[in-house]
Amino acid sequence: MTASFERFCLAAGLEALGEMMEADAAALCGPRHGRGGGRQAQRWGRTTGPLGFHGGKVPVVRPRVRGRGVQEVALPSWERAMEEDWLGRWAMNLMLIGVTTRRFGRAVRLPEADVPAGPGAGVSKSAASRRFVALSAERLEAWLAADLSGLDLLAVQIDGIHLAEELLLVAAVGIDGEGTKHPLGLVEGATENAAVVQALLDDLMTRGLDPSVPLLFIIDGAKALSKAIRRTFGRDTPIQRCQIHKARNIVDRPPKHLHASTRRALRQAWELDDAERAEKLLRNLARTLEREAPGVAGAILEGLDEILTVVRLGLPKELRRSLACTNIIENIMGSVRRVCRNVKRWRDASMALRWTAAAMLEAAKGFRRLKARSQLPQLRAALLAHQQKAHQATSVAQVQQTA
Repeated sequence: MTASFERFCLAAGLEALGEMMEADAAALCGPRHGRGGGRQAQRWGRTTGPLGFHGGKVPVVRPRVRGRGVQEVALPSWERAMEEDWLGRWAMNLMLIGVTTRRFGRAVRLPEADVPAGPGAGVSKSAASRRFVALSAERLEAWLAADLSGLDLLAVQIDGIHLAEELLLVAAVGIDGEGTKHPLGLVEGATENAAVVQALLDDLMTRGLDPSVPLLFIIDGAKALSKAIRRTFGRDTPIQRCQIHKARNIVDRPPKHLHASTRRALRQAWELDDAERAEKLLRNLARTLEREAPGVAGAILEGLDEILTVVRLGLPKELRRSLACTNIIENIMGSVRRVCRNVKRWRDASMALRWTAAAMLEAAKGFRRLKARSQLPQLRAALLAHQQKAHQATSVAQVQQTA
């Protein structure tokens, strides 16, 4: 142990595995040098095979067993050890926490230890990269094929992230009735246009998202997002624009002496419980800025109906703070940027999808439930009431057109 604790752990593990393989061989062939019938196979010497250890490979001697014919019989313990895929999981884990492939070997094997890590040990940068590609592709495929019909979703946040000049990914995250957050889907595109968002929504519906169930959509303000959502889920679907994005786009544009008053007016509007009073306050702000900053006044009025959606739904203040912005999916995108910071060149869209999906699933492990989750039943009731009111308005309009 004093010579090398790593060597001690390896020797102890290999000894235990060797005993398990000997037990499997004895169960098939009977005791060594034993006589008598009832044997299912016979011993056929020994061989050396590679086995994953600390992200690399070490040679392991194992017994060989052959059946009555010429075919070799697999030992259950050896098969189980090979199926664990420790190498892939080591590579996946280290790359997600920021270890580059060039330093993978040093991360899994101590330089001063005496466990061999020469050629064929599987700790090279190319070997680590191949394992990450294989495992991330497998997880991406499983995630994008997962059934969504069993999720009791109440809200969906959609946002995009630019990874390269002509490479953008649009992702969706859902919040269910218990306040749990679920990464839902991911699509690639060149720009954040309506076609890309429509592809994402179509994929979600194909996997079980019911368009007849009322949902609150939260977006960053891109018109393409609103267009695709209303085309898919109906023109009366409640959409909440991120108030943080809206305030950021407004406050920094007028002259410096107007920054404080503009920020204060926006904060007052967000905190009001009455949607009509909040809208009146924003219109007064736009009227005040119309002379000195006409472009800012137009920006305040643009999309005004979607800025106060959570207020019009009558949600409590604590729940509004969680659902009036895209902080949830922005935090996930921050994890994506952190995981992908070592990528110097995106070869294609499939590579971007693999990395982004792996980062989103990694971020999901640390998700906490919504702070105002106890108020989510009020969101459900408000969405149902909004849907019923929209249906009644549609029915009245159809009757008037017929008359």
